Amino acid sequence: MTRRRRHVHRELSLDHRLFRWNMVLLIGAVTLVSLLWGVNQYVEVRQQYEDRVLTMAESVAVMETVQEALETEDPSQILAPWAETLREATGYEYIMIADSDGIRQSHPDPAAIGQRPDLDPAAVLAGETWTGVEHGYAGLTMRARVPVFNESEEVIGFVSVGILASEVQLASIGELPLIAGVALLAVGMGAVGARSLARRLRAETHGLEPREITALLDGREALLYAIGEGVIGLDHAGRVVLANAPAQQLLRLPEEHLGQTPAELGLGPEAQAVLNGTEPGEHLLLNQDGLILVCTRRPVRVRDRDGGVVVTLRDRTELTRLSDQLDGARTVTDGLRAQRHEFANRIHTVAGMLELGAVDEAQEYLSELSLATSGADAEIAASLQDMTVAALVLAKSVQAAERGVHFHLSALSHLPKDLPHDLRDDLLLVLGNLTDNAMDAAGPDGWMELMVRQHGGGENAVLEVRVIDSGPGVDSAIADEVFSMGSSTKDLSGEGRGLGLALVRQACLRRGGTVSVDTEDATTFCAYLPVRHKVGPS
Repeated sequence: MTRRRRHVHRELSLDHRLFRWNMVLLIGAVTLVSLLWGVNQYVEVRQQYEDRVLTMAESVAVMETVQEALETEDPSQILAPWAETLREATGYEYIMIADSDGIRQSHPDPAAIGQRPDLDPAAVLAGETWTGVEHGYAGLTMRARVPVFNESEEVIGFVSVGILASEVQLASIGELPLIAGVALLAVGMGAVGARSLARRLRAETHGLEPREITALLDGREALLYAIGEGVIGLDHAGRVVLANAPAQQLLRLPEEHLGQTPAELGLGPEAQAVLNGTEPGEHLLLNQDGLILVCTRRPVRVRDRDGGVVVTLRDRTELTRLSDQLDGARTVTDGLRAQRHEFANRIHTVAGMLELGAVDEAQEYLSELSLATSGADAEIAASLQDMTVAALVLAKSVQAAERGVHFHLSALSHLPKDLPHDLRDDLLLVLGNLTDNAMDAAGPDGWMELMVRQHGGGENAVLEVRVIDSGPGVDSAIADEVFSMGSSTKDLSGEGRGLGLALVRQACLRRGGTVSVDTEDATTFCAYLPVRHKVGPS
């Protein structure tokens, strides 16, 4: 059986990958710079040697010895030994002097004297100076040719000075140790910096790898945008750094909301107070564009530093409305149950009278009960023709009787039947909350009066709800604050308190109406609900 070795692929950590990529980029950059430096150094050295041979050729061309010798019959007798001596003294590869016919009069190789050069000297004999690299008897050389002029500015010959091209290359190579040393120093310093940067980045990311960071980010996004509650986060400077979709909808945030403060986003003072707070807060109530939001604020600490706050937002508007409607239905049910209980007691009383033979007394008792019960019910039904509203008022009257509060429906009350559905819902909300507050304030042996009346007709009609009670009243200093979210005329005990009067105010303002409280004599709450729906500020 052949056993195969299994190679386990180990994923490199983030800091090692960063170090490797930084080193690859650094070495590539240093290599490129070093090559450019070497090429530039070679160009400079070559230019220096061109200048040297040109200077030497020009110097020889203007010497009187050369000019006088070229005008003699046999210039080589003078120029050949003189030029060789000069060449050996200066270290050049060769110094060659030719006459106006291009015949060599001096040369390092005596056999070349008296012969023509392999290259065409026409250009230099025409008065032009030339420098470049050519192949000669000594190999590849860098040369300079300069014409020789007499006193009449006529070309009487030329001078050619050369140096081996290998010397230029050797001079350029001499700079390579410096270039290599600087490159190695740069790579070493870069390696130290890359290693430090990789370690610092690893510390900043808490040792997490890219796939782990991606998983955390995806998980955070999925969590934030999957939950139904709104979540909004602010940094230590009060700028929004995250807000999921429910939070954007609840607070009506614009698309470009990141990096801005609540004030810059145009949020109201209540929202700014909730979001800009630095202390923990539970069940903070916020009225935002007609919505009742319950907020929880949590400060964030990152390594013992202020990391801002995270605020969760829950929409309690519909829940509170449904709760109020359920309370109204429960009140009607309790009233009916109380009436059933009272009816049973009265039937038992009549049955007892009949068993005792007191027929006349039983008949008189039934007559009195019929007048009393039918009178109250008839009064409410006659004044309030909308059966749903009349049922709630009747239930509240029974509830008030059970609590020992004298309930009175004002004779000025008048309400037509078949109210619009949305108007009926708002009216039930206002009636329920104001009568409940009045009963709580009046207490046993107290009294309260309710008036529900429609003023005008058609779309311009307005419903007035006025509730007066004999309670201790509301301090005039806080009369305007009792309608704020979280405020209450009673002791607060638990979440959801302080919403009743705020809901009343919200319902009135949403329809374009008003609500107020008068504390001069008896406490009087007065609410106005236009029949035609008008969206007003909340």
